[in-house]
Amino acid sequence: MIAGTLLQAMLVARLRAVLTMASVFDAPPVRSSRPYVVVDTPVLTDWGTKDAAGREGRVVVQLFDGGEVPVRLRDLAAAAEVAVLSAPAGLAGWRVVSLSFVRSRVLREGDGWVGALEFRVRMLAG
Repeated sequence: MIAGTLLQAMLVARLRAVLTMASVFDAPPVRSSRPYVVVDTPVLTDWGTKDAAGREGRVVVQLFDGGEVPVRLRDLAAAAEVAVLSAPAGLAGWRVVSLSFVRSRVLREGDGWVGALEFRVRMLAG
């Protein structure tokens, strides 16, 4: 299976298990009440070696919430960051070599809030 698809599915499952106060999706939902989380499809490039296939890339976790202030969104983002960074290294046919936090952002959007957490991932086949 494609490395990015496996990584995204693992992160969705991980966040669903940890973030009980929000729905978690692998694509923007057609209908969902806030708060909810979307794990974007990872953007990966080649990171292989002479004898092993590898991928390096970025994965973004988007968080959506309503309200006057982003307090709940910030709590949700903190829990999501811990969940992603403590994710298991083993995937079917791939091994996560490193998974690190890159940046985060919280912005006002309409009558709600949107946050984004970006992570760098490096994976090797096998």
